[in-house]
Amino acid sequence: MKKKKNTLVVWLINIGFCIISFIALFPILNLLISSLRPSSELMRNGISLAFDPSTLSFNNYTYIFTQASNYWGWYMNSLTISAITIVLSLFFSSMVGYALALYDFKGRNLIFGFVLFILMVPFEILMLPLFQLMISMNLINTYTAVILPAVVAPVAVFFFRQYAIGLPKELMDAARIDGATEYGIFFKIMLPLMGPSMAAMAILQGLGSWNNFLWPLIVLRSNDMFTLPIGLATLLTPYGNNYDVLIAGSVMTIIPIIILFVFFQRYFVAGLTVGGVKG
Repeated sequence: MKKKKNTLVVWLINIGFCIISFIALFPILNLLISSLRPSSELMRNGISLAFDPSTLSFNNYTYIFTQASNYWGWYMNSLTISAITIVLSLFFSSMVGYALALYDFKGRNLIFGFVLFILMVPFEILMLPLFQLMISMNLINTYTAVILPAVVAPVAVFFFRQYAIGLPKELMDAARIDGATEYGIFFKIMLPLMGPSMAAMAILQGLGSWNNFLWPLIVLRSNDMFTLPIGLATLLTPYGNNYDVLIAGSVMTIIPIIILFVFFQRYFVAGLTVGGVKG
């Protein structure tokens, strides 16, 4: 009887998760269907499931692949910026978080306090001084200006610090006895142990960089340097709205995030869980 009751509970939980998953995926399903509809029907009926199946076609995607040259330029800009941001952020943020967790030096708690403080400050407050800094460094309208503020992200530093606290210090002592340098200890011993946290932050940092709209909009000026969110926004103007291209282009933007998650999903939950409970 108890076994049957447990089975029923498991089935109810699974059904509940399926319903939640459908609700979460419903907007994406709506977006996919809308991307197959012509612009005239979108203007008439809006983005909804009330559509004429006979009007569905791949013309919007054909236009993107054959005629929308600016779109693929924006796409490559976003891919380049996101890839560089992920690599640099993981490299430097993991080093900072590792040092704050496992090294005892003067001012460590003060530095960690600054990290927490910056973490609590909205980015909108930091935009003006960051923009002035980019002007003084003559970096306006460059990819460096987009990437530089995210190289050492406070949220990534905090996450890596929380994760590194749980790493065994005995391994560091043993490596020192064997003659390993501090950089060798980090790259050859401790960094592989931080694999789940690296994968989790790769997804989060990649998602943040890929969807970043406000900061690139401020520092970029040339149309050919726009990232994908800014470029898609330019399709909506007072003189004409290319909703068909906009929606089809938005569907294409989901692909890199799905690929990133597929590669790192096995570590994602483990990295978030362990990093969240270490104190």
